[in-house]
Amino acid sequence: MSRFKARPPAEPTVLIDDAVVRVTRWDFVPGADTGHHVHGMGYVVVPMTDCQFLIEEEDGARTVDVKAGAVYRREAGVAHNVVNRGDTPMSFIEIEYK
Repeated sequence: MSRFKARPPAEPTVLIDDAVVRVTRWDFVPGADTGHHVHGMGYVVVPMTDCQFLIEEEDGARTVDVKAGAVYRREAGVAHNVVNRGDTPMSFIEIEYK
């Protein structure tokens, strides 16, 4: 039996997936996570709510607070698990460019 409590999964909703972009809305209840993943494409994140992230990476974990509407971009190859460490639901839009 694992000593770690299982987290609820974040809920992805694909809004667009065409030849140019994939746009996904991610919704997290408190404590939810994406599961560990590697980004195969560069992407832009648009927080729809204030987000209290716990970012779990190979070399450790870090916390990041991002305000609603504070857009940021990352390159392909990012490997992490994203967790809602806050006590309220959070959501963001992820735009992956192909």
